[in-house]
Amino acid sequence: MFSKLRIIFSIPELRQKIFLTLGLLAVYRIGWWIPLPIIDVEKMRQMWSNSTGLSQLMSQVSVFTGTQFEQLTIFGLGIMPYISASIIFQLLATVWEPLEKLQKEGESGRKKINEYTRYATVVICLFQSYFYVLTIGRMGLYNSALLGPDGTLGMGWILTAVLVMTAGSTFLMWLGEQIDEYGIGNGISLLIMAGIIANLPAALGRLWTRLNGHGGGLRIGSDSSQLGVEVLLVLLVLFVVVVVGVVFITKGQRRIPTQSAKHIKGRRTFGGTRQYLPLKVNQAGVMPIIFASSLLLFPQAAFTMLDSGNVSTWWGWFISACNDAFQRQTFVFILLFIIGIYFFCYFWTAVTFNPKDMAENLKNYGSFIPGYRPGSTTSNYLEKVMVRITYVGASFLAVIAILPNIISTTIVGSDNYLLAGFFGGTSLLIVVSVIIDLVDKIDSHLIMRNYKGLLEKTH
Repeated sequence: MFSKLRIIFSIPELRQKIFLTLGLLAVYRIGWWIPLPIIDVEKMRQMWSNSTGLSQLMSQVSVFTGTQFEQLTIFGLGIMPYISASIIFQLLATVWEPLEKLQKEGESGRKKINEYTRYATVVICLFQSYFYVLTIGRMGLYNSALLGPDGTLGMGWILTAVLVMTAGSTFLMWLGEQIDEYGIGNGISLLIMAGIIANLPAALGRLWTRLNGHGGGLRIGSDSSQLGVEVLLVLLVLFVVVVVGVVFITKGQRRIPTQSAKHIKGRRTFGGTRQYLPLKVNQAGVMPIIFASSLLLFPQAAFTMLDSGNVSTWWGWFISACNDAFQRQTFVFILLFIIGIYFFCYFWTAVTFNPKDMAENLKNYGSFIPGYRPGSTTSNYLEKVMVRITYVGASFLAVIAILPNIISTTIVGSDNYLLAGFFGGTSLLIVVSVIIDLVDKIDSHLIMRNYKGLLEKTH
């Protein structure tokens, strides 16, 4: 391994890309800690320490936004506005003919769609940051030194905060594009992964406190006995098993055999070669978990804010019951989460995978699937196969998504969901997927220079 690392850093171009990527990620991490000028940091810390449920909700949202909502920083919106704009245009390209034509124009069309995506990102940032700043005011987190005589914040400060947050998210979008162009790996994914990994020291710190501090150490269920090395071993083995499973499914393919038609010219025969068409088992990637989580966040956040604890009236009792039902460890939440994952798996696969176009491309290139006629028969077969393997991928995503809930309630404690998130869910899927993509990018540089890849044996 050390010899391969030495080879990596001995290649000037690759070394430059790696250092540039690390430098841009360091800039992102610096902005992570710069609070908004209108925020009273001390009030913010007290609020999050007293509101455990809301803090857990914000930690959950922060996983796939590339920021930390509890910090209320200049990067408070994270990279989510850009991701939202990208998803919107990707969905529009399947139903709106002008965008569909642009998508088929190749590199020039892709650049035009990226330009529209940037404009849409700025618009989304302006709306989200405005409501974000107003929400901060309702929580009473404004800096008292900036308040006017009537106890309200001036419109000038509000517009300043809105523009700062919009500029922060736009800057993150620019950072991601610079990593894509001049660095190595997918810039947006690396930013999200950096935010996830940054939470690991705090999660391990909480685990260490539960192990050695007051409170009897880690608890399993209602058992209050002190647990030690055996729990760490269980967590370590579970982590390895889950990572291996994630890699296996992420890289898993259903290979459809194809054969090209034979052409005879003179005495020579061309074509007739057998190849395969790879169909990914997890075609949708991490998007179904992100969509399902985002959809459930709305009722979860709404009931958390509306619940006053007063159950004397029917309305108060109803809000309290709904708030309890939508907590992460409840049966209702887990059931809705699984249903959402299955739905978005099939929905996203239907959007990104077009069997008719694939069958038409095979026909144009003179290839066919043995036993199936080119055209509609091939298209129907590919659709049937994709439906089957999508079920497997969705089942795997559902298991991975609910693992943090199981681990937090049975092993590490419900107050340490941050650590449980590293054993499944969105966090682990994003980290593993980004690392796999990063290794593939580095391998392409090594193989191009006649070196072996990172995962290949040296002997």
